[in-house]
Order: sequence, then C-alpha cells, then structure tokens
Amino acid sequence: MGLKGKTVIVTGGARGIGQKYCLKLASEGANVVCADILDPAETVKLVEEAGGVCMGVHVDITDVASTEAMARAAFDRFGAIDALVNNAALYGGLKMAPFYELDEDEWDKVFRINVKGTWHVCKAVFPYMKEKGGSIINISSTSIIQGVPLLCHYVASKGAVWSMTRTLANELGEYNIRVNSVTIGYTLTDASMSLSDNKEDFDANYNRNISDRALKRGMMPDDVVGTIAFLASDDSAFITGQNLNVDGGSTHY
Repeated sequence: MGLKGKTVIVTGGARGIGQKYCLKLASEGANVVCADILDPAETVKLVEEAGGVCMGVHVDITDVASTEAMARAAFDRFGAIDALVNNAALYGGLKMAPFYELDEDEWDKVFRINVKGTWHVCKAVFPYMKEKGGSIINISSTSIIQGVPLLCHYVASKGAVWSMTRTLANELGEYNIRVNSVTIGYTLTDASMSLSDNKEDFDANYNRNISDRALKRGMMPDDVVGTIAFLASDDSAFITGQNLNVDGGSTHY
C-alpha cells in the first residue's frame, strides 16, 4: 500500500487492537506515532523489533492542550502528519446494563472520551494536514447498526462518531483531507471480554454475534488491520465521507 514514509498517528495504540494497527501500519512502511494515556513503550518495542519505526507519545484526548502537544511532537519528529487513526475510546471496563440503570457520570465520561476526544484529536492534526492533505479514520462500531442492547452510552457515542465523520468529510474536502469511519464488529479483545463477569452471558453474546455473521467465526483484531491501512494509504485517495463495515457480514447496507 502507499504508506512508505508517511506518518500515521494511532490513538489508543498502547494495547489491544490499537497496538495491532500500529504493527500493521509500520509493516507497510509508515512512521507510526503510538499515542495513548497508557505507556506506549510496549508497542514501540514490538514495532521496532519487527523492523518498523514508532514513536511513543503520552496523550489524554479529553484535554485540548495534550492533543495539541501530541500533534506537535509527531510533526517535530517526522515533519508531517499524513494520517490519523482515531482509535482511543472508553469500552473496556464498561458493564452491560439497561439504559435506565446506567450511571450518569459514566454516561458523561463515555461521551467525553469517545466523542469529544475524537473531535479534539481531529482539531489537533488539522493544522498539519491542511497544506498537504491527509486521511482521518474514525473508529466506530457495528453496534450502532445492530442497536446492541445494554450498552446504550457506548452505542450512542459511536453513532455520534459516525455522524461526525460525514460532517468532517464535507468540511475538510477542500483541503484534500479525507475522513472515513470503520464500523467494527464484535472482536475478541481483552476489552470485549471484560464487558461481562458472567461466562454464560459472555458465551451467549459471543455465539449470537457468530450466528449473525455471514462468515461463521469469531472476529479477531487481525481481521480489521488491513482496512485501516488501506484507508490511511494513497490507495484510498478518492474515498471520503464513507463508512466501511468490517464485521464478517453481520450487517448489510
């Protein structure tokens, strides 16, 4: 793919699926910036051991100054910001519950991170993309199409990210900045497995997702990394304002 020498920021890249994005993008020749509120050292080490280039940056996406410092550090190191993967989100650690039992503080925290944080990071990279263009990839969730129950705050937040993507695509097109979203299906990650303490509930949810899919198997992080690399690359240079479902055929539209 057309990623050699390009600089890509991945928020939430220190662990889980974000770490997989970093490894894939680096393997395609990108200079990767692993930005996370957690220590990015593990991801940097894994990328470098695989022969790639990776810079770790601490960021709190709910804080404007922190996101601006992240973007500035990436530009100072590599001289450009060509793509952004807006992956950081609050998901792991949430507990499934009816909408009327959700804690108001938790609802606000989900939106502060998942929606406002995404907006902050887009604003932070814009000054560095506006002259040369670039690609912004916002990570949403198939749950917004399925209407997954018992995670109303998370599902609603990811719906907002999807809507934001379309508006940003129209606003940023004049600068040759592409903005797309990816709705990712239920993926076997530590975060997904933390949603329920009850093995029976987890198994039921896991099996329901497989049953809904055209491809009858569990979804793993490696199933989505190619899509992210494609949208970050020049191979998708005339695609913007779009959403790609990566969910094994759970949803069709």
